[in-house]
Amino acid sequence: MAKFGIGQSIRRVEDPRLLTGGGRYTDDTKLSAPAARLYVLRSPHAHADIRRVDTTAAKKAPGVLLVLTGEDVKKAGFGDLPCLVPVQNRDGTPRGDTPRPMLAQGRVRHVGDPVAMVVAETLEQAKDAAELIEVDYAPRPHTVGTYESAQPGAPLVHDNIKGNLVFDWEMGDRAKTEAAFAKADRVVTLKLVNNRLVVNSMEPRGAICEYDPRDDRSTLWVSSQGVSIIRPVIADMILKIGQPKLRVRTGDVGGGFGMKIFVHPEYPMVVWASRELKRTVKWIPDRQEAFQSDVQGRDHVSLAEMALDKDCKFLGLRVTTYAALGAYLSHFGAFIPTMAGTSMLAGLYQTPTIYVNVKGVMTNTVPTDAYRGAGRPEAAYLLERFVDHIARETGLTPDEIRKRNFVKPSQIPWKTAFGDTYDSGDFEGVMRKGMEQADWKGFAARRAQSESRGKWRGIGMATYVEKCGGGNPETAIARFNDDDTLTLYLGNQTNGQGHETAISQIASARLGIDVERIRIVQGDSDVVPDGLTGGSRMVSVAGAATMGVADKIIAKGKLVAASVLEASAADIDYDDGAFKIVGTDRTMSLFDVARAARDPRHLPAGEKPGLDDEFTRTPAADTFPNGCHICELEIDPDTGTLEIVNYNVVDDFGTALNPLLLQGQVHGGVGQGVGQALTEKTVYDHESGQLMSGSFMDYALPRADIVPSVKFDMHNSLCTTNPLGVKGAGEAGAIGAPPAVVNAIIDAIRPHTGVKHVDMPVTAASLWQVIEANRTRKAA
Repeated sequence: MAKFGIGQSIRRVEDPRLLTGGGRYTDDTKLSAPAARLYVLRSPHAHADIRRVDTTAAKKAPGVLLVLTGEDVKKAGFGDLPCLVPVQNRDGTPRGDTPRPMLAQGRVRHVGDPVAMVVAETLEQAKDAAELIEVDYAPRPHTVGTYESAQPGAPLVHDNIKGNLVFDWEMGDRAKTEAAFAKADRVVTLKLVNNRLVVNSMEPRGAICEYDPRDDRSTLWVSSQGVSIIRPVIADMILKIGQPKLRVRTGDVGGGFGMKIFVHPEYPMVVWASRELKRTVKWIPDRQEAFQSDVQGRDHVSLAEMALDKDCKFLGLRVTTYAALGAYLSHFGAFIPTMAGTSMLAGLYQTPTIYVNVKGVMTNTVPTDAYRGAGRPEAAYLLERFVDHIARETGLTPDEIRKRNFVKPSQIPWKTAFGDTYDSGDFEGVMRKGMEQADWKGFAARRAQSESRGKWRGIGMATYVEKCGGGNPETAIARFNDDDTLTLYLGNQTNGQGHETAISQIASARLGIDVERIRIVQGDSDVVPDGLTGGSRMVSVAGAATMGVADKIIAKGKLVAASVLEASAADIDYDDGAFKIVGTDRTMSLFDVARAARDPRHLPAGEKPGLDDEFTRTPAADTFPNGCHICELEIDPDTGTLEIVNYNVVDDFGTALNPLLLQGQVHGGVGQGVGQALTEKTVYDHESGQLMSGSFMDYALPRADIVPSVKFDMHNSLCTTNPLGVKGAGEAGAIGAPPAVVNAIIDAIRPHTGVKHVDMPVTAASLWQVIEANRTRKAA
């Protein structure tokens, strides 16, 4: 038995179960009856009219139970998959709509667009029957390029979306920014690409639906990031059966990274099929299907412009971004390139005015939505890659340009040009600690040593800030059990981050009880409150709610203990899991008091029996974690191959609840960020619209020889906007890594080639081509 406090590096309490095969992921769900298998027939075309769908032969195939198409969706009167975020255009009009039925009606708009579903006794039978479905397609012109799709003459993805711009959004003071540029001593510009990524969670999406004829109720098991978004979208907005008819459950989840927040078309399909057949139906995709159907991430083309004064102080920033949203607006698709990350273009700097114009572009590709960081990595990459470029263009060092423009500790709380308030931080202190940890001063000697071996060495830094830990409320519900344990019900959903450990640690620290007595329940819409995992907000919001309900339990427990012990409540103290009369040895354990609280004689008038309680934490403000990443690497100019030889991170996460958990989150995020910088890229062929990187044969996840060993440290400033003092941490590694890596690459190659910028991913092949094309050029 063990009690833990806040700040201890305890190992994850869920790991023994998961590491010994005790995890239960969607495909492991124990079912009351054998499941029929659902298979989705998908479009082979990027854009085409559907002239006819003939399912006659498929319906007669062995084992087939059900075949449904878009026409059946229409006849049933089902709703479309919604975009849940309104966006206002620059001219005051609302964004466009892109209707998305769960099965295509009349037209397909990307390779992998669902056309029909087949349910059979076995998966093999369902696949065989799907091959018998005859679809008469009339191909249409398509468009897949992010910038190109917004240019005059590009084929329209939706006839109602003129120029493929579903929104034309702005943020900031345009007139003030224009005035700053008018008085600038110098303007520096840079065009950047933020490459599209496939999420590729270790556990693919999956869905299983059971049907109970006794109450005409469905139970959907789905790999999600919280059941409370899934349930109303399917029950109320799409199938229109009402939420009482649908229970949504999620077990263990093998990675989400934003992609599993949303309702994808297959989820309502599974529920619909199960209700039609009055039996259990299961859909589990293979990896190739996931490539064609999971929402993807990033995909921006941006032009950045900075106005500088004679001392290289930032006067104003202007950014124009083309953000590819795919063939349909996903749930939060319109939010990610706009409100989610744009305000983080202020960075850690004093830039007095910023103006941003984001153009939402429809393309004949899989829709995009949140991916780890959800807008903040895009902002950090643009800004920190740009700041390094500005330093080199003005002759300053990377740390000097930042020092001149950083917000100073004496200026905090600092209100940015976008209205965010940074409540705490020592931004230069974080950078200097990172530089010391990376031995920045000794780099010149290491570079010379590499040169003697024919290698090019570079060092790059990136600072970052992210806005997280705010958003919707989270509720913690506490229930005392007869076996002297406490169950906490939470609406957010662990995806492998260590929620059970973090929440147990907070509850153990506040209540003074052993973590073995604490149970965590998530992922069941019948018993958990509303909640969501996303935006690095679990500890700062759900953790604060846990602390809040613990405090309510203690407060009520003092009254009950006072009654039982025949003392004044003012004389009751609580410590180490027990209530005691101050100055005596008379005590009652928390669980003894919980039992006594069931007796109305020990309760104040009007109080409900028991110590069970709940607390809702509504974030008063966001948190602003920040940090500095420094990457040092070595390039072989003859092959373009590179090796990251040193990677250092210093973060400001406020209170460190569990430094070991924090380090794990940062390491994982760096791995994903390095993958984006060096290997990962979603490629659609411009001629055919086909997904060329549709499997692990063609899409390069970062390997063990790419992901660096990370030296992690903290330089924390207490957050003032939540009672735990914490700042979000789950996405930070993926935010700081891409610009740090690319900045290091430019530092390595520019002295030899004069090249000022390369776009991600910087593969060995692409880097070799850049080097060969510019070998004879001198540094600018």
